[in-house]
Amino acid sequence: MALKITVIGTGYLGATHAAAMAELGFEVLGLDVVPEKIEMLGRGQVPMFEPGLEDLLRKHVAGIEGSTGRLRFTMDWAEVAEFGDVHFVCVNTPQKHGEYACDMSYVDSAVESLAKHLRGPNLVVGKSTVPVGSADRLAARILELAPGGGEVELAWNPEFLREGFAVDDTLHPDRIVVGVRSERAEKLLREVYATPIADGSPFVVTDFPTAELVKTSANSFLATKISFINAMAEVCEAAGGDVARLAEAIGHDDRIGKKFLRAGIGFGGGCLPKDIRAFMARAGELGADQALTFLREIDSINMRQRGQMVELARQALGGGPFLGKRVAVLGATFKPDSDDVRDSPALNVAGQIHLQGGQVTVYDPKGMGNARRLFPTLGYADSAIEAVRGADVVLHLTEWREFRELDPRALGEAAAARVILDGRNALDPELWRKAGWSYRAMGRPTA
Repeated sequence: MALKITVIGTGYLGATHAAAMAELGFEVLGLDVVPEKIEMLGRGQVPMFEPGLEDLLRKHVAGIEGSTGRLRFTMDWAEVAEFGDVHFVCVNTPQKHGEYACDMSYVDSAVESLAKHLRGPNLVVGKSTVPVGSADRLAARILELAPGGGEVELAWNPEFLREGFAVDDTLHPDRIVVGVRSERAEKLLREVYATPIADGSPFVVTDFPTAELVKTSANSFLATKISFINAMAEVCEAAGGDVARLAEAIGHDDRIGKKFLRAGIGFGGGCLPKDIRAFMARAGELGADQALTFLREIDSINMRQRGQMVELARQALGGGPFLGKRVAVLGATFKPDSDDVRDSPALNVAGQIHLQGGQVTVYDPKGMGNARRLFPTLGYADSAIEAVRGADVVLHLTEWREFRELDPRALGEAAAARVILDGRNALDPELWRKAGWSYRAMGRPTA
């Protein structure tokens, strides 16, 4: 009999996973505790921008004309327990207020709410990013609460989604990692992921702690790589070097690689910053805090980049206060191809300049709604050209393709001064300088 799958939590991770499981041919039931979210998903709409996700959802959501009908949503825990064989827990694990540690309350609540309804053989699979040791604790809690007792197992299967590529990352993962305690759990997960495994995705079987550590280790490595090249940008600034050429040169070494070596205003979003902080906090609890002290400096370098961009903008305006100066900011999201503004370096820089008296106008292709909710006092424009109109300086802070394809001459006619600061080292300096712009980027020669 074909496996039936449930997905607990239908945010960014859960909605993507549910739609992808339906695409792989499974009957899927998604659960959330927010009625508005369930209603929206039931209409085939997603509460966030993720390329390809809404189309995939509409292809499978029951009740939509022409859909397969393999995907439904509910708020009923008993229905989920009755329906599924494999239950994926995809709820959020934010940073605790005022602490580095991870807030496990949503995961704990989801597992407990589900476990008390599980009677037959079931596999609960954690996908949320959690502190190492959580799976052991949750497995014991499930055993305690589930009427099915020992027939209900836990596995851990971390997610590796990149915002902007989440659908492809779920259907064609570069690796599938599962932390299991039995052959049965491994067999079930091999069945769930049979299609990507057949297509060549590596399937890595580990214990619980290793599976939990994979995601935080990967994010810590990526954060280290980004902060390393940003530290090199600071040295290039001091020495008169060019960090873009430096990155190109060291990137040819295949032990280092070219990815994540573009200097700029640093990383943000809902994963990297909070994951490395939670990793440090957990290492401290385990008595291994010395092993991760370097992550504190990684975090510090990253946050410093934002302040440096503010100072670069101040210098570009003559070195005085921002009061009365018009500043255009191109980009609000923490990365392109997303509407996510959580811990966005772009919005942080815009907000700092605004607080110091600058008249800031922001434009972003997809993040305007979320940016307005988070920073309602900033100015917003409906296009790049409108954002730049009358600006004394232009800051390019999110590397959208739309911004790379802008016509510098047309933009120059709208701006009060042709001064652009490239916070992502993604624009072509020669192209902008030919159009009469003063182009500046961190760690790059001024001419």
